[in-house]
Amino acid sequence: MTENNDIQPAQATRPNGAGDLWGTVDFPLKRHVSPHGQVTAVSMMKDEGAYVIEWVAHHLAVGFSDLVVYTNDCSDGTDDMLIRLEELGLCHHRRNVIPEGIRPQPSALNYAQDEPVVQQSDWVMVFDADEFLSIRYGDGTLDSLLAATKAQGANGIVVTWRIFGSGGVVDWSRAPVTEQYLWAAPQEWNKGWGVKTLFTFSADKWKLGIHRPKMKTKWHETDFPDQVKWLNGSGREMEDYFKFRGWRSITRTVGYDWVQLNHYAVKSVDSYAIRKMRGNVNNKADKYNSDYWSLQDRNEVRDDTMLRYTDQRNQIIAQLLQDPVLHRLHHAAIDRAEARLAELRQTEAYHQLVADLARASAVPITQIVAKPPQARDKEKIAALMSEVEKRRGAKAKSERQALPKEPVEAVPMGSYQSGDINLSQDIAAEVYPNHSMKLPLDARIFTDAARALIQSGKFERGLARRMPQVLAEQAKVLEIGSAVGFLAGHCANIRPDLRFYLHEENPSLRQMMGVVSALSHRAFNDRFVVVDQSFGDDPAAAILAMIADVQPDALLLADPLLGPETLQLLFSARPAPSPAQIFLYGRLLEQHHAALPEIEALLASLGYVADFGFDANIARGFRLQRASDQDDNT
Repeated sequence: MTENNDIQPAQATRPNGAGDLWGTVDFPLKRHVSPHGQVTAVSMMKDEGAYVIEWVAHHLAVGFSDLVVYTNDCSDGTDDMLIRLEELGLCHHRRNVIPEGIRPQPSALNYAQDEPVVQQSDWVMVFDADEFLSIRYGDGTLDSLLAATKAQGANGIVVTWRIFGSGGVVDWSRAPVTEQYLWAAPQEWNKGWGVKTLFTFSADKWKLGIHRPKMKTKWHETDFPDQVKWLNGSGREMEDYFKFRGWRSITRTVGYDWVQLNHYAVKSVDSYAIRKMRGNVNNKADKYNSDYWSLQDRNEVRDDTMLRYTDQRNQIIAQLLQDPVLHRLHHAAIDRAEARLAELRQTEAYHQLVADLARASAVPITQIVAKPPQARDKEKIAALMSEVEKRRGAKAKSERQALPKEPVEAVPMGSYQSGDINLSQDIAAEVYPNHSMKLPLDARIFTDAARALIQSGKFERGLARRMPQVLAEQAKVLEIGSAVGFLAGHCANIRPDLRFYLHEENPSLRQMMGVVSALSHRAFNDRFVVVDQSFGDDPAAAILAMIADVQPDALLLADPLLGPETLQLLFSARPAPSPAQIFLYGRLLEQHHAALPEIEALLASLGYVADFGFDANIARGFRLQRASDQDDNT
């Protein structure tokens, strides 16, 4: 990550709307001066003293110029720490005096709507103390993210949650949250698709909300909605309906390529115990029960993107703790939390909680049920919708239906676990029939989404149904990236005229290929051959050698190691003989789908035309157009 050099000793710059307390104590660390104006995070906290310093340091490193934090009923010095941060010129603390009958979060947002710092901000984002912004785009700062957003003429970006679990951590630790918890839910798990919105704020046009702002009714029938352009977390334009309502992503709008919001709702068992037994910012009864833990303790996929911020965040933390007042308050909050934990550990309730959470952690992701606070009432929603929303929604639906049935640009649903796969120990795994093959329900190999499909007999159903129909008769098929051999084995089972040559570079998947073949009684023979050749340092050259040796009629490419540069080298070399059919799918499509248009253009220049009728999110098929084909078309 490039250092955010504006967060360095410098001449103080007073933010618009700052209160009298702001910057009254000289301090060498200064607020970030953003090229995009005043970029403000609004949050609410209650008894977050052990985490305040990290949360502030992280979001200073990310590039917020201003942090406005509302507190209520703190007993651990959280409010005192934020007051001191305001004196140092690095934060704005505000009291959340809650009116009767109002919950703390909406109360704070009502105050924030009229807060001068917020009203005079150029960009505003509302999020909680257990949420940390994680930017993949550019140098990882808001400066580059907002530049890319504005370059598309957009004035907002809708950031989807990524739920991070305990990672199996039980004991309390003083280590940073963003370093302790590096295991998360899969991106495709839609129960974790709540959003928060970073947008250009006008108090006259927008009412602040927890997940997204609400456009004020008086602007619905004007041209203002046409001026609103929000992107998703992958830099793609959000659909029109989201200008008016919605609080979560859907398949058509989800994206994580640019930015995500890491949601650390549970942390360790000990951290959870402390929070459960002191209440929560929104006063929800029994919010932190075992069902909540099962939902939030997701640890299926490692995501260490946050580590890009480690050095600068630690540098900022060290600078903050050089202030003697902040140092004292920070360590007092930690001591208080640890003392409270020591008390809890002496109680039966604590030990019962630990046992309950252990059972909750064992609930597989496929069995999680996330019930909404109340059932969705379509009639009530329709009644609340303004006429302009209805018109725009009907128009958008009509336009979608009128367009050719192009594939939805969705988050690719990966079938296989990423990273190193350890198969050193034998495990007992249930086996399920899928098409003409049998697959083990092995979590080391298959993702949660894939295992759910395996259980229902629908694993890679689109490929399994279509591929045997389109491969040419008597074809020799070279598959690069065979994984566990499922697709090739299935095609060979129902198309005995085909001859398959399978290659898989990942040794664990290649090992599992043997297991799957044995379970499925799919024998290796002269018509079903494993190619034992490594890519080495030059995958393109290795594949060209395989093509020259096998002389395939069909080339199936699914290995994620075949990125755009390798494919360019491979196809530019004009393999001899040229396969009559080429298919791109599987892990290659999942990892490199955004870069495939240039590969498709190269194939077109070599005489290949798109064909075979696959959903483009499942596979891309190409047929070599022979001279005779061209004559037939004239």
